[in-house]
Amino acid sequence: MNTAISRQILALIVAVLVMGLVVSAAVAQPPFASESPAEEETKWFNAERTNVLVVMVLYSGIVIGCIYYARRREMYIRPIAGLEAVNDAIGRATEMGRPMLYVSGLGGISGIATIASMLILGHLAKRAAAYETPIIVPCNDPLVMTAEREIVHQAYIEAGKPDAYEPDNIFYVTSSQFGYTAAVDGIMLRERPAANFFMGTFYAEALILAETGNMTGAIQIAGTDMDTQLPFFITACDYTLMGEELYAAGAYLSRSPLLLAQLKGQDIGKILLTVAIITGVVLATVGVFAVPGLVVTFLSWFKP
Repeated sequence: MNTAISRQILALIVAVLVMGLVVSAAVAQPPFASESPAEEETKWFNAERTNVLVVMVLYSGIVIGCIYYARRREMYIRPIAGLEAVNDAIGRATEMGRPMLYVSGLGGISGIATIASMLILGHLAKRAAAYETPIIVPCNDPLVMTAEREIVHQAYIEAGKPDAYEPDNIFYVTSSQFGYTAAVDGIMLRERPAANFFMGTFYAEALILAETGNMTGAIQIAGTDMDTQLPFFITACDYTLMGEELYAAGAYLSRSPLLLAQLKGQDIGKILLTVAIITGVVLATVGVFAVPGLVVTFLSWFKP
């Protein structure tokens, strides 16, 4: 971000913090002494939750500022090798005249990793439609199948080739973990896809899928937030998206201003949280002897 935008965001942060302190001081009054124990006092604001209000307003302001910036200028995102190779994998499948295989894992439709996987599928489907490259999507969950059919259909419409859309390429297999794994392995051996994508939530089937794809000679790109399965994907796949790289993939590939702004807002929020943690550690280590009251006040802002 340029200097002007940075100053605006800094000013917003300071203003929100000052507002929080003012509100805390204004509402932090002693409780009303009721003459009758049956009487209750109606409170419009809970002073003990001022910190939640301030953090919510602060983070909302940061995201809104990032959206304002993203709609006017291009935002820089660190290059991710696995996402840089996506277009190469699509091109390889197109040149070889073979399909691509996309596996969105065993997670349900409400899973964060599954939602991130469907965003990636939308980008792949749009590029596949432009090159008229078939994309096979076997599903473990019927609701995920329905959503992915709509996503791929919309991608073909946006690419200007709605007639090329094949709904039968996106199909439900089974909810059984290893039954699904065996079916996908069979698809790899029969169809010989040139590129395999494993994006989403995976369990013990991760290594079986990746090893089978490796045997067929396909280029493989995997991504998951399951840290127990990352070593297997790293070993058997060409590229692996680790943890939050999977969540950032949708913004990275689509370059949508809204998604980019949310990604930047999260990064700024993490920076502020890191600064707060370091400040708390310093105050708890040194300030407890010099200004104990300041330590208590600071830590009280982070109580739930």
